[in-house]
Amino acid sequence: MTLDPAMKAFVDILAAAGKPPNFAEIGVAAAREVSAQAGAMLGTGPAMAREEDLTVAGAGTSLPARLYVPEGEVTALLVYLHGGGWVVGTLDGYNAVLRRFAKGSGCAILSIDYRMAPEHPFPTPVEDCYAATVWADQHRAELGLGAGLPLVVGGDSAGGNLTAAVALLARDRGGPRLAAQLLIYPATDCDFERASYVRFTEKLPLTSSAMFWFWDQYVADPAERAHPLASPIRAESLEGLPPALLVVAGYDPLRDEADAYGERLRQSGVPVRAMTWEGLTHGFFQFAEILEPGGLACDEIAAELRAMLKG
Repeated sequence: MTLDPAMKAFVDILAAAGKPPNFAEIGVAAAREVSAQAGAMLGTGPAMAREEDLTVAGAGTSLPARLYVPEGEVTALLVYLHGGGWVVGTLDGYNAVLRRFAKGSGCAILSIDYRMAPEHPFPTPVEDCYAATVWADQHRAELGLGAGLPLVVGGDSAGGNLTAAVALLARDRGGPRLAAQLLIYPATDCDFERASYVRFTEKLPLTSSAMFWFWDQYVADPAERAHPLASPIRAESLEGLPPALLVVAGYDPLRDEADAYGERLRQSGVPVRAMTWEGLTHGFFQFAEILEPGGLACDEIAAELRAMLKG
């Protein structure tokens, strides 16, 4: 594999600036501040027909959320779960890419500010995201979107992990019915011995050492990490899950587990559309408005989801 030249230049700039920092050294509060500052530098994205901050139901609490409604016909309601290792990430940091994705896919997007670790470790973020998805299913008409609009859940990285967990819960708890799941370079397993974990240890937007720290915050007890809602690939069965659009980055510690999850879904009879960008790193989706290959990839993913929803 060869790193895309624009991606390499971007990675080199980050490295020269000492980013990303060692989260284990700076701690949770500083990591969140760094993440928030980085999110503010990711552009603005296209204007929406409607954008609204609101409150949705979490697991026994209320959660901030943001609704993006694009111009033209709305194809689905996408409940979006942001990345950030279950520890960092904000609604604001996803403004640019979600506006762009809403425009390209035709989806109205409800971005969820779920509670994060270490203050709220596993399984609280999972339960928050499931409750928010149930809320979205029950309130589509109140959001001005039409009660019969297809419902999709999606997310990137840790948000992809939460997406897979929500899909499992929706199946096992009898709903809501999901038209699709969007898995963008998802974390699906707690196995740190996979080849991509061994290979990508430094000089990338996400390294294996950063993932070790994120897992420590999210599920402190290693024995508990094998729970299927923490490591969805370890679920006894993946049968009956909604069709998946799986997005994979070539330069990513999570590469191998994402590929393996896609294969398990296929073997379980779940339709999977896999899209792989060999020359891009983890994080390219969020960089869509400031990195040309990330933007092109975002647009292709949006077009693929639109086509997938149309059948």
